[in-house]
Amino acid sequence: MDIGILGAGRLGGTLAQLLVEVGHEVAIANTKGPKSLDDLTEMLGSNLHAVTPERAIQFGEVVILAVPFRKRDTLPAADHFEEKIVVDATNPYTENFHVIDLGDRTSSEVIASQLPDARVVKAFNTIYWETLRDFGHPELSESERFAIFLAGDDADAKDVVAGLIRDLGFGAVDAGPLATGGALLEPGAALYNREISTEEARQKTQELFARR
Repeated sequence: MDIGILGAGRLGGTLAQLLVEVGHEVAIANTKGPKSLDDLTEMLGSNLHAVTPERAIQFGEVVILAVPFRKRDTLPAADHFEEKIVVDATNPYTENFHVIDLGDRTSSEVIASQLPDARVVKAFNTIYWETLRDFGHPELSESERFAIFLAGDDADAKDVVAGLIRDLGFGAVDAGPLATGGALLEPGAALYNREISTEEARQKTQELFARR
């Protein structure tokens, strides 16, 4: 699959490496320009392309947002994302890691309102980048793998993102719609930064669903 990644920091760079290693083709972009990513492209080979943000979006069947949430206004215009599956991997932190007060909206709802014609799925925001780098185990059954949660309103888009999670050796656990499920994935919420097996994660989400 062709995947675009916006953001080449710890999360974006880790995702690029892992996705290339399992056979996907990745176009990655940052705010400093493609030349700043020469070391990364040299390390990961011909299946990683350093490009402009607009080109990364155009390239990807799936586009991963691995930029700081506070810098979301630097994203290319919304029409670039039309009909794209957009994975929102952001968290609403300030530069000093204080949680931004968004009122009654989740960070993914804010992203979805900014990109109204995209198919937004929340994922990869609840797992620490080092855990993502080191603890994917495709040789295990899915129930034994570490869980990665996702939320969204488009079932087909969620299926695609769940497939990518499984490709990386993790288990995909659906937390529900973008609003209510996304709320469970926010910093400090019930499913944020939970390093648990897929089986445990599914039990946990069922308990949370039952309380609604």
